[in-house]
Amino acid sequence: MNRFISQNARWLAPVASIGAFVVLWGLVSLNVDPDFLPSPLKVWQEFVRLFNHPVGGTTILGHVGFSLRRVLIAFGLAVLLGLPLGLLMGWNRTCEKIVAPIFEVLRPIPPIAWIPIAILWLGVAEGSKIFICFVGAFVIMILNSYTGMRYVDPLLIDAARSFGASRSQQFFNVAVPACMPSIFAGVQNSLSMAWMCVLAAEMVGAREGVGYIIIQGMDLNKSSMILVGMVLIGIVGSLLAATLRCAERLLCPWRREMV
Repeated sequence: MNRFISQNARWLAPVASIGAFVVLWGLVSLNVDPDFLPSPLKVWQEFVRLFNHPVGGTTILGHVGFSLRRVLIAFGLAVLLGLPLGLLMGWNRTCEKIVAPIFEVLRPIPPIAWIPIAILWLGVAEGSKIFICFVGAFVIMILNSYTGMRYVDPLLIDAARSFGASRSQQFFNVAVPACMPSIFAGVQNSLSMAWMCVLAAEMVGAREGVGYIIIQGMDLNKSSMILVGMVLIGIVGSLLAATLRCAERLLCPWRREMV
């Protein structure tokens, strides 16, 4: 028995943790108003209902698809623009002196604070929702890639220079691979932030998306519907993070897992 547990602890621990949480949730829900905190069974029944009956003309999978599309577009733009900018800031001191002051002013502004200006600039269509997710992902992508480049071991660069490597070779062949773990941390955190921002983005006049399900639950005074949307956000976010961790293991095989 102990051998079985030790061999399968990697998946047994998360399953046990989630199971304990659901049991605790069920016990608490027995002693409170079901309209305040519905039981796990009631939330599951609501999920099945939403899966089979469209909300706002779209099934629950369709709403997840709309949210994912917004997030992935924003995330792709954040990586496309933020990754090279962050690496360049960490590599080139002149670029750092020019860009860093502007970035430090904009960085503390939370994505939600951009909602009014996003509506003013882009209206309540898709553009404003993608923009809100982009802002959250972009800042984290720059910060992680910049930090990773700044903390590359100088001895690696000196060794490459001593072997006659050009400046571009030092950058692409030594510095960028060395900061790949930090880049992947930025990619994962950036995608997670974009996914978290999608709820706020979909509060801006959305007619589809996971955030729309939560808003509909609030308007209908159905806490079970709200919790379905919240659980969906958590599950999809976890799947996205797990996908990026698998990609990191494939692209950075030299990085040892933290035990």
